[in-house]
Amino acid sequence: MSPLESFLHEPRVAYFSMEIALESAIPTYAGGLGVLAGDTLRAAADLELPMVAVSLVSRGGHFRQRIDADGRQVEEPSPWEPHDHAVPLAAKVALTLEERTVWVTGWLYVLQSHLGGSQPVLLLDTDLEENCAEDRRITHQLYGDDGPNRLKQEAVLGIGGVRLLQALGFEIRQYHMNEGHSALLGLELLRRHAHRAEELRSGESPYDLPLVRGLCCFTTHTPVEAGHDRFDHGLVQRVLDDFIPLAMVKQLGGEDALNMTLLALNLSEYVNGVAQRHAEVSRRMFPGYRVHAVTNGVHPHTWTAPPLRALYDRYLPGWCHEPELLVRADCCIPPAALLEAHAQAKQALIERVKQRTGTQLHPRVPILGFARRMTAYKRPDLLFADLARLKAISAERSFQVVLAGKAHPRDSGGKRLIEQLHRHIRELSGTVALAFIPDYDMEIALELVSGSDLWLNTPLPPMEASGTSGMKAAFNGVPSLSVLDGWWVEGCIEGVTGWAVGSATETGHEADATVLYDKLEQTVLPLYYGYETTPGGWVKVMQGAIAKNASFFNSHRMMRRYATEAYIG
Repeated sequence: MSPLESFLHEPRVAYFSMEIALESAIPTYAGGLGVLAGDTLRAAADLELPMVAVSLVSRGGHFRQRIDADGRQVEEPSPWEPHDHAVPLAAKVALTLEERTVWVTGWLYVLQSHLGGSQPVLLLDTDLEENCAEDRRITHQLYGDDGPNRLKQEAVLGIGGVRLLQALGFEIRQYHMNEGHSALLGLELLRRHAHRAEELRSGESPYDLPLVRGLCCFTTHTPVEAGHDRFDHGLVQRVLDDFIPLAMVKQLGGEDALNMTLLALNLSEYVNGVAQRHAEVSRRMFPGYRVHAVTNGVHPHTWTAPPLRALYDRYLPGWCHEPELLVRADCCIPPAALLEAHAQAKQALIERVKQRTGTQLHPRVPILGFARRMTAYKRPDLLFADLARLKAISAERSFQVVLAGKAHPRDSGGKRLIEQLHRHIRELSGTVALAFIPDYDMEIALELVSGSDLWLNTPLPPMEASGTSGMKAAFNGVPSLSVLDGWWVEGCIEGVTGWAVGSATETGHEADATVLYDKLEQTVLPLYYGYETTPGGWVKVMQGAIAKNASFFNSHRMMRRYATEAYIG
């Protein structure tokens, strides 16, 4: 029996995502959207939910990040070879783009759960001899550009993905669009389920919109208006020609331009945001649409460091399958054992920082971790808003900072922030130990969220849809010091799971920086250094992060909600 045949015996939910983080060695992801997609599939494998993921092969990867002597990001190629990780599929399907036939095949990657389950992932590929050179490159680079090639990528994902699933013999009960990139799949379903002309009354549309809506659900991740893909109608006609009449495209996707989020909203029966606050923002952005809230979660086994896994296995067996058992962490895990497990994770981070940056960190000094996509609204510079204040705090009680993150190649502002961070590293040398780990990936992320003592997150509200790095930190007993946005609005219990920066309603760069410094100086650092004499205080917050946050903000809870509300409900 071929590897594929074992997945064809029951109806499945098809999960479409432009990027999926399968493993660090496969650079088919650019950031949080892809990591969330990977955690979704890993949880589905653990829970043995019948799904199949569809993405692009992106054999050229995203990019490897190098930092030059001046602190500037340099992008280097990050190609990968599908043959080393996946199995080629025999099926090929065709679609018409710019009046040319474009053939699409795929690769089968089998995502294996440590609990025994598995999920098929189809990675679509146009690099075929039948295609011209231009079309062979469609699926080469992840997010190659924002013009015609981007629309072609989304057509291959949405239209080609539906057709390949059919060609391979999958029976699909539901289509789940992870962000609007795959929304063209809804138009393909409209074509597939169109009524025959002889069945129509005069003036009746041939398209069965209620049927298609019942087949589709949609998760939106973007609370920023500029983050929603839009394509000029002229470009849509040029690329897709008469795939769907322009009048229908305008009716479903917008009169001014094809808005992929609006298209997905109109073609989905179930729509959700990725946090309670994000759902509220989405309802304001798209009035008239019912947007549910399913707050994101992270995969327990993937984002818990080995020493902490061993700790939970000993005191809370079964936590990987039922992470809600972690609610008992504050009464069942001995404080000394938790501190020892964390010390091991911290030492692993210290060794990684030394290896990658040459900076030697001290195991007895608290490490503040910050790792995000480097872009303006994430505000990686907030901690450094007042260097004199930062030096004064460090002089009283020392701390260390480890940073990581990539800027999009076309985000000049994000690149300037990376340069600025490296200037701060030089300016604070000898006062505050700082390190920037280049080429942030899943492996580095795990070491950072588990080895840091405190997790920082400083977005500009309400631009953080959810965020998941603080959830990962919580699985490792690392509390957060975070702006009240995204998931932290739900997860923050002041002094129990971590601490808030600012309020949920009032915010500003200068005000947030002041609160951040005050919390560090007056609350966080005194509590940390107090654990040597009165160890109960700091370790209680570590236990609170596990018991109150990790037990809830996990991918198993998220997937059980999707299964009951979006897939079955």
